[in-house]
Amino acid sequence: MNGEARQRVDVWLVRARFAKTRAAAARLITEGGVRLEHNGQPRRIEKPAVELAPGDILVLPLRGALRAIRIEALPARRGPAAEARQLYSELDAERLA
Repeated sequence: MNGEARQRVDVWLVRARFAKTRAAAARLITEGGVRLEHNGQPRRIEKPAVELAPGDILVLPLRGALRAIRIEALPARRGPAAEARQLYSELDAERLA
């Protein structure tokens, strides 16, 4: 490992409040449609154990629409919603789709 801080995508989704449980996050990932762009290389992810890092981009199918987010931080816990909003920034999903 190159020393870069990383976190499992399922853990990040729960702590950033995109999923209520790790099982729900894993289901979202295994059902397909979640894409991760790391170092400019986009790919569909199919396993919850895939790791992400700050600066990566996630494209998620949520509530019938695509959401694109840039990872800004890796949380140590699932905190309140206001704290979770500091973990990512919204991007234009249509541009990335």
